[in-house]
Amino acid sequence: MKRPTVLVVDDEPLLVRFVRTNLESVGYRVVSAPDARTALHLMEEAYPDLVMLDIMLPDRSGFDVCRAIREFSEVPIVMLTARGEEIDKVTGLNAGADEYLTKPLGAEELLARVKAILRRTRFGHVQTPPATFTTGDLTIDFRQHRVTVAGKEIKLSATEFRLLEQLALHAGSVLSHRDLLSAVWGPDYRDDIEYLRVYIRYLRQKIEDDPARPRYILTQPGVGYRLARQA
Repeated sequence: MKRPTVLVVDDEPLLVRFVRTNLESVGYRVVSAPDARTALHLMEEAYPDLVMLDIMLPDRSGFDVCRAIREFSEVPIVMLTARGEEIDKVTGLNAGADEYLTKPLGAEELLARVKAILRRTRFGHVQTPPATFTTGDLTIDFRQHRVTVAGKEIKLSATEFRLLEQLALHAGSVLSHRDLLSAVWGPDYRDDIEYLRVYIRYLRQKIEDDPARPRYILTQPGVGYRLARQA
């Protein structure tokens, strides 16, 4: 099997060396970029399976780079922040990031997060859903990771698709906040409801005619969400 490649985008040599040493010691391939320009170039050259992206870069903000990557790739993105402020986390998620890590990093947490993210995506992902699912004008092709609404293809990030997939696999049933967080982000995130709210908002903005009055992704107050079944 091809070694997973991790692109680390950070202008702090010590942090890059720390990440490289720990990830390469367990078999990952690591490439690094000190700025946004180099990072976007390596996206095309190295085809990374995961991007670790610092918020503060010399030429552009990490949020801008995240948005730029999302224009052409669904690769998992982990934002690196030294601040740990809630606004940074929410801004990163809104830009298209899948998760965040607060610096300074611990070796065990770093390895566990990277392993979990890659396991949830194409490395180690073994769940075999049905070929397609349709409700109303919404159609999900699970095998091709393709979503259409009224025949128009909708671009989703990897995390957005996993969330919609979980809702579709249990269409008509209410999934609790904890169940969705555990299925999409892993059990360590089962209490991080803000993650879930942000991505539910993303999905509604993309697939609902009126996100303020959704007809597909419905809220069960205080419990969770369900995907409505429609003829």
